[in-house]
Amino acid sequence: MDKDLLYRFFEGHASVEEMKSIKEWAETSEENSKLLRRERKLFNAIILSGRLKRMERQTAKKKNYFIREFLKIASVVVITVGVTAALFSVGKDKDDVNVAMQTITVPAGQRVNLDLPDGSNVWLNAGTRMQYPVSFMKDKREVILDGEAYFEVARNEKCPFVVRTHAMDIEVLGTKFNVEAYSAERTFATSLMQGKVRVKSPVNEKLAVVLLPHYKTVLKDGKLVVSKIDDYNVYRWKEGLYCFKNKPFARIMEDLERYYDLKIQLDKKSIEGVVLTGKFRISDGLDYALRVLQKDVAFTYRRDKDNDVIYIK
Repeated sequence: MDKDLLYRFFEGHASVEEMKSIKEWAETSEENSKLLRRERKLFNAIILSGRLKRMERQTAKKKNYFIREFLKIASVVVITVGVTAALFSVGKDKDDVNVAMQTITVPAGQRVNLDLPDGSNVWLNAGTRMQYPVSFMKDKREVILDGEAYFEVARNEKCPFVVRTHAMDIEVLGTKFNVEAYSAERTFATSLMQGKVRVKSPVNEKLAVVLLPHYKTVLKDGKLVVSKIDDYNVYRWKEGLYCFKNKPFARIMEDLERYYDLKIQLDKKSIEGVVLTGKFRISDGLDYALRVLQKDVAFTYRRDKDNDVIYIK
C-alpha cells in the first residue's frame, strides 16, 4: 500500500473510494493489518513530537483545518486499526444467537467519536474499551463499556438501549448521558443530561435508581448515591479538556496517568488528599499541567523518560 495514501487517510484527505480500498487491503492479511498499525503509531509520534505543528505554522488556516479533519477521522482510524471482531453468544438456551461483536480500544491521550448501528452517537474517552454488535437485534441494543463514554441514544421505545459495565447496567430509550466505569479503578458514575435512565445492578434487583435530567449517581460503599450535577465542565473531555472540581491530588494524578500513558509515582504522601479545582487542555502536555499545579501544591517532580515514570516528591 502506498504510504502517501495511508497518510492522506490518517489526515482525513482520502476519498471514500480510497478509504474503502485501505480497509479491504488491511483485511487481506495480518501482515497488512500490522503495517497499518505501525504506520498509525508513526503518525501519532509525529503529532506528539510537535514536528507536525512546526510544519503547519506556515498557515494557521491549514492547521485549523487539519485539527478539525483529524478529529473527524479519529474514529475511523481507531476503528480500522483497533477493532477486533468475535462471535459472542447472546440470549439463553434455545434462543441463543451468535452475534458478531466489534471491540474499540481508545489509546491514552485520545478520544473517539462514532455512530452506532442504530444511529446513536457516542464519544469514548482515553483508555476506554467498548464492545458493540455489528448490527443490533430487533428487541434490544446492548454495548459493553470499560472506561468513560458520553452517549446520545437514538430513541426507540420498542428496543431499549443498555450499557453494561463492570459494576452496573444503564437502561435507556432515548437520552444523553455520561458514564464513567473504569474497572481497573473500580469506579462507577452515571450523569444524565437529557431523558431518563435506570441504573441497576445485574446481580441485585434491589440496587437500582431512576435518574432524571441534571442528576447523577455514584456507586459508593455498595450503594448508589444520587445527587444534583453541580459542574458540567467535567464532561468537557469531549472537547479535549480535563476539568476537575474539588478533586484530591492523588485522583488527579491517576487521571493524568491515563491521559498521558505513563506512570506517576506519588512519593509525597502529605499532598495526596489536597483538594483542587481547575482545568487543562490535554494537548498542552503533562509538564504544563504539573507546573500549574505547583502554584497551589508544594512539590517537585522528576521524569524518567526511559521508563515513562514521573516521580513526585
